Amino acid sequence: MKFTITREQLQEGLSGVAAAIPAKTTLPVLANVLVEVTKQGLRLSGTDLDIAVTTTVPAEVDAEGAVTLPAKKLVDIARELPSGPVRFTAAGESRVAIECGRSKFKLLGLPREEFPSFPAVKFDGAWNAAAGVVHKLVGHVAFAASTEESRPILNGVLWELRPDHMRMVATNGHRLAKMDVPAKGGSTADLIVPPKALEQIRRLFAAEDALEIARSDNHIGFRAGGTLVFSRLIEGPYPNYEQVIPRENDKVATADKAAMAAALRRMSVVASDQTHRIRLAFSGGAVKFSVQTPDLGEAQDELAVTYEGEPLEIGFNAMYLLEVLKYMPTDEVRLTFKAPERAATVEPVGWDDPASYMALVMPLRLVD
Repeated sequence: MKFTITREQLQEGLSGVAAAIPAKTTLPVLANVLVEVTKQGLRLSGTDLDIAVTTTVPAEVDAEGAVTLPAKKLVDIARELPSGPVRFTAAGESRVAIECGRSKFKLLGLPREEFPSFPAVKFDGAWNAAAGVVHKLVGHVAFAASTEESRPILNGVLWELRPDHMRMVATNGHRLAKMDVPAKGGSTADLIVPPKALEQIRRLFAAEDALEIARSDNHIGFRAGGTLVFSRLIEGPYPNYEQVIPRENDKVATADKAAMAAALRRMSVVASDQTHRIRLAFSGGAVKFSVQTPDLGEAQDELAVTYEGEPLEIGFNAMYLLEVLKYMPTDEVRLTFKAPERAATVEPVGWDDPASYMALVMPLRLVD
């Protein structure tokens, strides 16, 4: 194995795979990056057994070969090297010499055979989408996935692929986010994808990249340019989220997002650390916020809104409501309600985008 590469190309390739390499592992080879030298250039790969990333960068190849090298040390070396060509040469079994200017290193790695094989995901008949569209879906939905281990299926994001649109849905049982975007071609499939894998897509692929999306039985693959990402899918039936989305909410409030979030933050200072419960009272052209926490105190605030419907008092976890507002893409939001014990919806107002987006928040029982 022998090749020459610029420091910048080496850093670019390593930054692509570094996030897939676990910080701690009981398998030493997983702390390494797989370095493969082929006629196409330098291919770098990393995996934590759940997510795998491989990327190819240009290099001047003199001799092909493969080895795994300690990822953290290789990243540190690449960062500190002077500007100029970097030469890699095999220096014995699983040992590589690195030279750049007057700097010289030798790194001891592990044989390529010890590195896990990647999933067999074929891209024939793949779905196609602009990476920017997937970025939008992930950026507005993935936050709502659960982080608790009691219901593993909710730790994933449901990705519904249809011939004319894509939809992502995520929920933890207390709040939900859902977005639809137009799409063309492809067959029908429902996938449950770990948010960590979707964040890799946002990190690795530019918005203008033409992204190919394919699946095997229990893996999903993404490809654009010289970079591929593979992830395990979460298996099992996703809950029927449609049945919890209200269709008959007849009370509607339109509010300034920033002003509402500021009022919620003020109220949350005095709210219970366990429930974050706050009371919202809608009537006329205002919403009154209030909170009472035994052994701590109370607070009130008021915000002008446009409200249609009978007066309503409803309780919410302030943190969930704040989180939903954070991801709303417009300055104004529309909130709809039916009753104090029924789910509320939050939607953007005046969003000039072909996508459709909504979030749902379950209420908390008010304690008088």
